[in-house]
Amino acid sequence: MGPLAVGSPFHEGTEGSEGIEPPKVLVSVDMEGVSGIVHTSEVNPDRYDYERGRALMTAEANAVVAGVLDAEPAADVLVADAHGPFRNLLPEQMDRRARLVRGKPRPLGMVAGLDGDIDAVLLIGYHARAGAGPGVIAHTMSGEVLDVRVDGRSLGEIGLNGALAGHFGVPVVMLSGDDVACAEFEELVPSAVGVAVKEAVAGSAAVTLHPEEARERLRAAAAEAVGRRAHVPPLVLDGPLTVEVDMLSPFSVDLALLVPGVSRAEGGRTVVFAAADFAEAHRLVLLLVQLASIKPG
Repeated sequence: MGPLAVGSPFHEGTEGSEGIEPPKVLVSVDMEGVSGIVHTSEVNPDRYDYERGRALMTAEANAVVAGVLDAEPAADVLVADAHGPFRNLLPEQMDRRARLVRGKPRPLGMVAGLDGDIDAVLLIGYHARAGAGPGVIAHTMSGEVLDVRVDGRSLGEIGLNGALAGHFGVPVVMLSGDDVACAEFEELVPSAVGVAVKEAVAGSAAVTLHPEEARERLRAAAAEAVGRRAHVPPLVLDGPLTVEVDMLSPFSVDLALLVPGVSRAEGGRTVVFAAADFAEAHRLVLLLVQLASIKPG
């Protein structure tokens, strides 16, 4: 059996009281958009305040799981650890009613577990795209990536993962993060639920809710969002697509050019490729991000 395949024997779903199959919900949890977090020292495993950040992240994930199950007590909830090494959420402190996917590499990155059987996706603790000031710790996948454009439209992690869900016909019904991230999400999916747990002041500063207050709001919002999932359309970007990626370093561009189908665009810092659909575009963006993590030897 697949190790964490939704609907696999690992988790036997139960039918609802009227014989209706309960929903399958994917909760993707990043870290920079969690209440109380404002600095990279709180989100990087090699920095002093990381353990505190992990605890805050885990507590927000649990609040959202509780909200989903408030609305749909029989729901099959899969939580994807979606920050950095994908090994941040504390498994022993997670709500035992949910399953957790952690570790990397994995084909769908931050939304591992996504497929056409998922009924709703919730993006929790997300941040704004690179260059979207004054978003808290705003970036796109990596500090080595300056921008990703799909058919000319700039997309950060919110848009890239939202459109990947849309490729499978799945709506993203909720996002939490700072106010800049919520505004980015509202532009993409105006009918979904956004929860701003902090107001960005600068890249490493924010006016933030108390973590307990944030969790209460997240729980209520998750219940609302899952309950109205039928009214939120998927974010669909039909192929074929032209994807441009602006890289920080010339070395990253040189590595990207080793990938078949990737070419250098004008200006020297941008690479471009064509994709048949958004799933293919997403896979190639993930590959370019991984290549950009390689330093000159």
